[in-house]
Amino acid sequence: MNDRFLRACRREPVDCTPVWFMRQAGRYLPEYQEVRTGHGILEVCKTPGLAVEVTLQPVRRFEVDAAIIFADILLPLEPMGLSLEFAAGEGPVIANPIRTAADVAALKPVRPQDDLGFVLESIGQARSALAGQVPLIGFAGAPFTLASYAIEGGSSRNYVETKRLMYGDPETWHSLMGRLADTVAAFLAAQVAAGAQAVQLFDSWVGALSPDDYAEYAYPYTQRIFAALADCGVPRIHFGTGATTLLPLMANAGCDVVGLDWRVHLDEGWTHAGHDKAVQGNLDPVVLFAPDHEIERRVLDIVKRADGRPGHIFNLGHGILPATPPEAVGFVTDLVHRATRRDG
Repeated sequence: MNDRFLRACRREPVDCTPVWFMRQAGRYLPEYQEVRTGHGILEVCKTPGLAVEVTLQPVRRFEVDAAIIFADILLPLEPMGLSLEFAAGEGPVIANPIRTAADVAALKPVRPQDDLGFVLESIGQARSALAGQVPLIGFAGAPFTLASYAIEGGSSRNYVETKRLMYGDPETWHSLMGRLADTVAAFLAAQVAAGAQAVQLFDSWVGALSPDDYAEYAYPYTQRIFAALADCGVPRIHFGTGATTLLPLMANAGCDVVGLDWRVHLDEGWTHAGHDKAVQGNLDPVVLFAPDHEIERRVLDIVKRADGRPGHIFNLGHGILPATPPEAVGFVTDLVHRATRRDG
């Protein structure tokens, strides 16, 4: 098996820097668009045959060093009792958002095998289909990001309702976060049992918090998840966007790899996270729309900042955007491998 991704997660020597891309299976690929013809996102997520096909598409097309299962971070909210749909042009919409203590009390416990078994089946089928070609990553959303979606009812710019509950009713906030943390921990453990060889915790909206608010209202629950996974036997990746000021705490939450977005130089971010951690990142996704010479300049700068230190996984600083040219993804993958090839 090509295990350079797993080796890099453990900060072991590799023959070249591993590469994978957040949202590498998705809307920028024409073959994904073909699968989506007549199938909504949730239907693809809940149909293992379709989810596995989409998971494998970037592995077939590019020389990426890991696959990530096709799913969505919001899937656990449905069995908790929230109404989730993906509206055209709007993204996820939750029709019955959480706003009160009674709403939190009404949330149902999630049993991953029963309520999210389609994801676990997809992982098992994907492992078989990959046949050891590259490792398979499982993932889930972090409690703060899930809470933000659940409270706002969808995406938000200022997180007014989220922070209104957080500041105005901290008891209800902590109750919600505890439920989410336990749900996510169980879901990720089930993904590992199903065959995931690494797991990533996405805290996509955590950059909305100050360091003090993160420490009080979010960090304890991320820490709870990683503690529950301490003996899972696979690398644990922690990623947040806009989180430069939070990196020391995020790194201390119990992960093995810290994801860096593009708002911090890779070497500086690694220093903030600590050199006892591996790091993942951190090209601006919009750079993939640039001419090849500009992509090359930016990629090589990141490689230079990694300075050959064991533990760098090349990725974007967030997910691939829908209109991204697929050839740019292949260009970056090949460039990183060529530029970091080590003898022996």
